[in-house]
Amino acid sequence: MGSVIGDVLPLAVGVAISPMPIIAVILMLLAPRAGAASAGFMAGWVAGIVVTATVVTIIADTAGLSTSGGGSTAGGVIKIVLGAVIVLVGVKQWRGRPHADSQPALPKWLTAVDSITPAKATGLGLALVAVNPKNLVLIVGAGVIIGSAGLPAGQVVVTIAVFTIIAALSVAAPVVGYRLGQAKARVWLGSLKTWLTANNAAVMMTLFFVVGVVLIGKGIGSL
Repeated sequence: MGSVIGDVLPLAVGVAISPMPIIAVILMLLAPRAGAASAGFMAGWVAGIVVTATVVTIIADTAGLSTSGGGSTAGGVIKIVLGAVIVLVGVKQWRGRPHADSQPALPKWLTAVDSITPAKATGLGLALVAVNPKNLVLIVGAGVIIGSAGLPAGQVVVTIAVFTIIAALSVAAPVVGYRLGQAKARVWLGSLKTWLTANNAAVMMTLFFVVGVVLIGKGIGSL
């Protein structure tokens, strides 16, 4: 189990440092209804990660990708393909970055986040997992690794739990930090939002390149 957790750790970190969910929860925390909306978003984000990782894990295990079941070649090929997709997504992210003479702009859906209701915030958290390909491909990769490892059910649950905790930490930390000290939190949350907005493309390109190469390497090692 320890080696599997080590394999999915880069993917969990990749999900954790994805800028858009962090920016979204920061905007909610800086809004009038900070507590309810941000808590709903965090709940949706965590639920989306758990459900997606679990479903992919079950599919990978059922499809016979487990190395203990002779499916190491198929699992390796899938990891290589996912790794290549992740690298390509990173390249696309970098090519679409704002030029030096233009200000980075947030997606239009983020402009309404400061007035979002708790129910819609929960749905947004789920959507950023299920609909956003940048996050989805990382979670799918983790599910494939876990499902192809041939772990007992109890260890699978623990591995998914560890993955989820790490992946959701960057969204949960601002929410908890805000509740502990609103005045100080507002200052560093505003600074963090500005930095993430300006450096979104560079962060995502580096993240996807590293994670993609790691996943390709794991796939080659499984062949």
